[in-house]
Amino acid sequence: MVIDTDTGKKMTIETKKVVSLKYELRINAENGEMVEKVENDRPLQFIYGVGSMLEKFELNINGLAEGESFKFKLKADEAYGNINPEMVVDVPKEIFKVDGKLDESLLVIDKVIPMRDQQGNHLNGKVVEIKDEQVTLDFNHPLAGEDLYFAGEVLNIRDASEEELSHGHIHDDSHGCGCGSGCGCH
Repeated sequence: MVIDTDTGKKMTIETKKVVSLKYELRINAENGEMVEKVENDRPLQFIYGVGSMLEKFELNINGLAEGESFKFKLKADEAYGNINPEMVVDVPKEIFKVDGKLDESLLVIDKVIPMRDQQGNHLNGKVVEIKDEQVTLDFNHPLAGEDLYFAGEVLNIRDASEEELSHGHIHDDSHGCGCGSGCGCH
C-alpha cells in the first residue's frame, strides 16, 4: 500500500497520479469475446486525468486504491463511439504507389495502413474493398460500435514527476518513454 506523504492517507487514483493496472477487456459482457488481456508483468501505465484514456474509463476507476478490483461496462458511445459511415472513404489507388509502382503488399483486405490526414494527424485505415481505381478504407476505431467490459485490479499508484506531467506521459527508466521527441527521455 502506498501512503501519500502529504496527507498520510492511503493513495488513491486522482489527477496527476501515475496508475498501473492489469485488466481484461471483453466485448459486451463479463463472458464476452476477449479483446485484450494486460498482466502484472506489462501493466497499463498512464497519468490519470491528462486525457490519454477514455473519459468514462477514468471515471470508473477514480478514487480506487492499490489492490482494489474493478468491473464495469462502457456503452459504445462512452467508449470509441458508434460506427460512423463518413469514416469509410474511397481513396485513389495511386496514393499507394512507391517510386512509381503500386505497392501491392498494402492492398490486402483487412490490412491496417497507417496514414495521415491533411492536418498531419495519424490515422489507421483498414482496407475493406479494392476496386479498379480506388481503395475503400475504414478509419473508424476497431472497437467502434462495441460495448466494452473491463475487469481488473489497481497494481500501483504514484505521483507523476514534473517531467512526466510536462510531456503528458510516463517515463519508465528501464524502457524509456518512447516518445520519440528527442526530449532526452531515458
